[in-house]
Amino acid sequence: MTALDYDLEFLEDGRTIELISIGMVCDDGREYYAVNRDMSVRRIRKHKWLMENVVPHLPKGHGDAKIHMPKRWLFHYADPAVKHRERIANEVMDFIRAAGPDVQLWANYGAYDHVALAQLWGRMIDLPEGVPMFTHDIQQERARLGLAWDDLPQQESGEHNALADARHNQTVRRWLAEQEARTP
Repeated sequence: MTALDYDLEFLEDGRTIELISIGMVCDDGREYYAVNRDMSVRRIRKHKWLMENVVPHLPKGHGDAKIHMPKRWLFHYADPAVKHRERIANEVMDFIRAAGPDVQLWANYGAYDHVALAQLWGRMIDLPEGVPMFTHDIQQERARLGLAWDDLPQQESGEHNALADARHNQTVRRWLAEQEARTP
């Protein structure tokens, strides 16, 4: 079994969930990060929480690129992490499949993350072969072990940066496995 921890930042309105960014880390050492070039920037601008917590972590221009970046841009479109949704879907599928046939997906409060992940390919039944149909949830594992939320290792920085959050998810999942191993 190979575990793959991930996190998505997304815009949701109670009816739809739109991908903003995705971060994934695998137990084999690989990492993946992408920002959805096709997201609705207008809708994000209207969402105060996203503007304050997620947008600051999206790729920014550096040097001359920063000087020439229009103020209306939420992120630097020329950054290599910024990709069209279809390309992200293909790269994520390849990333997951490369983990092998016994891959487990893990996320923190992962219900929405899994829906947004599955929607990269359309409906749930359209998931590509090799992509699991469910995500293990860190909070469910914490509760199963009888631990409080405050018992978990806390994230030092980068909260709401999808890749930083995925790395932290991996840290917490591994810590939870250690706690279970210590339990008689």
